[in-house]
Amino acid sequence: MAPVDAAALLAGALLLLGPAALVLGPRRAAAIYAAAALLCALVAGLGLTALLTGATSTTVLPIGLPWLGAHLRLDPLAAVFTLLLGLGGAAASLSAIGYFRHEPAPMRVLPFFPAFLGAMLAVLIADDAFSFLMSWEVMSLLSWALVMVHHREAETRTAGFVYLMMAAFGTMALLLAFGLMAGPAGGYGFDAIRAVPRSPLVTAVILGLMLLGAGSKAGLAPLHVWLPLAHPAAPSPVSALMSAVMTKVALYAFLRVVFDLMGPAAWWASPVVILLGAATAVLGILLAMIETDIKRVLACSTIENIGVIFAAVGLAMAFRADGMPAAAALALTAALFHAFNHMAMKSLLFLGAGAVLGATGTRMLDRMGGLIHRMPVTAALMLLGVTAIAALPPLNGFASEWLVFQAVLLSPGLPQPVLQMLVPAAGGLLALAAALAAAAFVRLYGVAFLGRPRSDAAATAPEADRPTLIAMGALGALCVFAGLLPGIVLDALAPVSAQLTGANLPQQAGQPWLTLVPIAATRSTYNGLLVAIFIAISGGLVAVAVHRFASRALRRAPAWDCGFPLNDPTTQYGAGSFAQPLRRVLGAPLLGARETVLMPPPGDLSPARLTVSVGDPVWQALYAPLAQGVTRLSIWANRFQFLTIRRYLSLVFASLVLLLLGLTLWA
Repeated sequence: MAPVDAAALLAGALLLLGPAALVLGPRRAAAIYAAAALLCALVAGLGLTALLTGATSTTVLPIGLPWLGAHLRLDPLAAVFTLLLGLGGAAASLSAIGYFRHEPAPMRVLPFFPAFLGAMLAVLIADDAFSFLMSWEVMSLLSWALVMVHHREAETRTAGFVYLMMAAFGTMALLLAFGLMAGPAGGYGFDAIRAVPRSPLVTAVILGLMLLGAGSKAGLAPLHVWLPLAHPAAPSPVSALMSAVMTKVALYAFLRVVFDLMGPAAWWASPVVILLGAATAVLGILLAMIETDIKRVLACSTIENIGVIFAAVGLAMAFRADGMPAAAALALTAALFHAFNHMAMKSLLFLGAGAVLGATGTRMLDRMGGLIHRMPVTAALMLLGVTAIAALPPLNGFASEWLVFQAVLLSPGLPQPVLQMLVPAAGGLLALAAALAAAAFVRLYGVAFLGRPRSDAAATAPEADRPTLIAMGALGALCVFAGLLPGIVLDALAPVSAQLTGANLPQQAGQPWLTLVPIAATRSTYNGLLVAIFIAISGGLVAVAVHRFASRALRRAPAWDCGFPLNDPTTQYGAGSFAQPLRRVLGAPLLGARETVLMPPPGDLSPARLTVSVGDPVWQALYAPLAQGVTRLSIWANRFQFLTIRRYLSLVFASLVLLLLGLTLWA
């Protein structure tokens, strides 16, 4: 059986699990999720096999448009994202076995969860515009249904409405993009689309539409506003899928069009992608730094990582347009490597956040604390995840971001002065985002897991269920593997860079000590394994020295209480107090942060109050005025439903006259 046929069967099996769940009911929920996990494991194995062989297989199914059928294709680009989908889907499905045992409305999740996975796989293997857009829309609608699980909450309804509007907007942009790519002949097959000649203007319009269509689903600013709303509203395994996998499906759509179907773009198209990516990274991590909801922190971190990936993709576009295939291969490989790492890191963190939510009943960081004692295994795995996503060596987050900066350092070779100035500036923004990411996740882990419990629920929190811990452990092992041995991952990505840029990175497997040498040994190298050994040896020697030479006397002292002589957990540093310095320095000019102090007059025994207001500047500047305008227009148009029959007939007559006049002028 050809690999693409196997992928089609797996996609069909996942889609059919949805109706099967309706028949079997909630009593067989564990079996449905276990079947989804098994099918996703097979999807991951299929993607890995197709990626390592570098082969391309195609097929046509007798469904879809009558004259076209459903064209399917599994090539190296689709294979790498199929691998991501399989790994992330298997972990989320395994965690769902335990997580949804306590779901009050399990049938609001069960039919849609495996079908959502199948729809994403269908997007990846589609080889014609109709199949792609149909699968994309099904994926969007199923994910919306999963966001709306707890629909009785006002916050969830708002999240679902915003997500549905952004999804519809993105699909419309994709529809227009594929219409332009099909050209006057209307060839919907991807092979026909590749053969259509296009002017630079049409190519630029297609790129803009893809930034709108794929960027809205990926979370690229200013189209990111649905992520901090939808991810907290959805159940945690669903949040893991949406953040770690669905955003990568959107990245796949962008790469498929820009590097494959659209044809080569001019160099001046790349600065838009680079700047949008770098700005998205900084905006996302600033929002993550000030959020106090653990799932909103992770959602905003997804915005940051998507920005890093798109900045690297923009670099690859610039290098390819200027005839620098080796540099383009480095930038594209860095983007794909970071996409792989983000899938592993963010899946791990969202599943951990779900375990914390199930144990404490709250998403607010200031209601947690001391969980390292109550949930030691979850705490250890979450520490691994936050260390990785904070880009600290020797884990995988550092390896891929280091590779991105290696691509930035090649920018002096670009011939355009604009790019020579812009790329280092974007690199500075990415460096700022990386530093803020470390601070954001130190805050998240310290407030949630260290210190003393800030609530009774945190003081009595139970450990996570076994399926969730197994899923988190597997994802943690993946983070360690990709961090210590990144060269193996880069060699596996070689067929993709060869397909899209025509060049590869040097073979990494044969390097001494498994050292990562992306360009040349004289310019830059990195060895995660040696870094890990150095950290282990130096840390061990320090620990031995401290225990050997330090005093063994037991000393007790009160914990720092921020100047309050109260033995109360609320006097600890909280999420807001940790973020206050950055909020005052960067939040005021960039996020519109405002602090209001209400100090009672002398003799008044009422408490003083500090009110902090922070908002997304994109929402305030773009979407809030747009929503107000739509509301005013709706109120004005509402009068048309109260007209008399004579006025309705007059409007119809006037409309016909204007239509005939327009046709006459057009002719």
